[in-house]
Amino acid sequence: MLKVLGRVSSINVRKVMWACSELGLAVDREDWGAGFADPKAPEFLRLNPNGQVPVLIDDGYVLWESNAILIYLAEKYGGPLLPEDLRERGLVHQWLSWQVSELNPSWGYAVRALIRKMPGHDDPARIAACARAWTGKMAILEDQLARTGAHVSGQGFSIADIALGLSVHRWFGCPIERPELPAVAAYYERLKARPAALNWLDAATP
Repeated sequence: MLKVLGRVSSINVRKVMWACSELGLAVDREDWGAGFADPKAPEFLRLNPNGQVPVLIDDGYVLWESNAILIYLAEKYGGPLLPEDLRERGLVHQWLSWQVSELNPSWGYAVRALIRKMPGHDDPARIAACARAWTGKMAILEDQLARTGAHVSGQGFSIADIALGLSVHRWFGCPIERPELPAVAAYYERLKARPAALNWLDAATP
C-alpha cells in the first residue's frame, strides 16, 4: 500500500490524494504539518530535507514535490492521467510547471492574509496588488480553457487538471474581488462533478 505523509488541509497533499482517488489506489495517509506531527522532526527530515508535505512512500521508495509525485503515479499506474502522445504529454508538463512556477507565487500574500490570517499580512495595498497579479495569471488560464472548451491541455482530463483544479478552487475560495472568468467557472463545475474529486475540492479548505 502507498503511504502519503501530510495533512489534507495542504493543497499539495490534496493533489496527491485526488490522483490516488482517480487511479483507484489504496493509500495509508498520516497527518504531518500544521497542527499535527512536525515535519521538521529528524525522522521526517530524513525523508524530505525541506520539511514540507507531501511525501510519498512506495515500497521503500521516497518521493517529494507534489507535481513530481503526480507524474510518478500517472506513469506507474497507467490510466488516462498522462497522455501517450508525446506532444499532448508535453502540454501536461507545461501546465504543471506553470501552476507551480507562475500561478502559485501570484497568490501568496493574499492567501496568507485572507485565508490563513497570518500576522503581518494585513497591508491592504499589498493584498490588492497580489489580487491583481493573481487575476492576471487566471486570465491566462481563462484563455486556454476557452480554446480547449474542456481541460487545460486539451480534451482529456490529466494530472495537470488536478493541480490546476485545486488552484481554481483556491481562487474561488479566497475573498477577493474577482472578474468574471466564464471558462474557468465552467471548468471548475466540470471538475467538481468528477466522483474522485469529491473529497478533495472541499470548500472548507481553499
